[in-house]
Amino acid sequence: MKSLLLFLLLPGLALAAPFTAIRDGESFTYKVGFAIFSHAGNITLSGQAETTPGQDRIRVTADTRSRGMVRGLYEFDSTAVALIDRPTGRLLGVKETGADPKRPIDNEFQIDYEKRVATFTDRVRTHRSATLPLPGDSDPIDLISALVQTRDWDLKPGEKRDLVVQFGRDFYPLSIHAEGYEEVRTPMGKYRTLVLVPRMDPAKAKGLFKRGGEIKVWIAQDGSKLPVKMQLKLNFGAATLLLSEYQPPK
Repeated sequence: MKSLLLFLLLPGLALAAPFTAIRDGESFTYKVGFAIFSHAGNITLSGQAETTPGQDRIRVTADTRSRGMVRGLYEFDSTAVALIDRPTGRLLGVKETGADPKRPIDNEFQIDYEKRVATFTDRVRTHRSATLPLPGDSDPIDLISALVQTRDWDLKPGEKRDLVVQFGRDFYPLSIHAEGYEEVRTPMGKYRTLVLVPRMDPAKAKGLFKRGGEIKVWIAQDGSKLPVKMQLKLNFGAATLLLSEYQPPK
């Protein structure tokens, strides 16, 4: 389950554009299968608008919980909240709290666009705190938002789109490749989907990409454009997320 969190906290669009990945009041609940466990946990993604005079923002929350037998072996709880400026699509910050069997989780990532720097603060493992420059002229955003945002791209097999992702205390330049169409069964039914795969330049690969990991997302082609399945593959197992509940935006 801890490795699954790597998958949840990535993305970014190279050019400023309105944020449409997750809308106000919208939520996605995924049933998580890991290794031999068909239902190792649940992940809920949700959006909540915060509109005040002069500000139009949205909070995207990824809530992850292990369950059942897996929870007895590995009790994991995490809430990651990304704050995003809706008109520009700019990621303003990400905060993660929770705990696993080894230690509590309490870290925060803040971006200063005027200075073009980001600050990562880890309040548990303080030696990991760092300040880093923003890459080029790209505006990063978190992985979950980027993976869900792909539903609005209308990519066709063979096409790709580049982006910059923020994960933990670093940035990752990725390309999202459209591989082809597949039928997928989920607790909500059967869907014809487009399979999208984020890839990193092997010469610049780091993190899970350097270790041969792979991420995929399946986008429904029935008009709903729902991200009905996601998957993270590592050398010791695979985590699969199947959409089990969906609440449309307000």
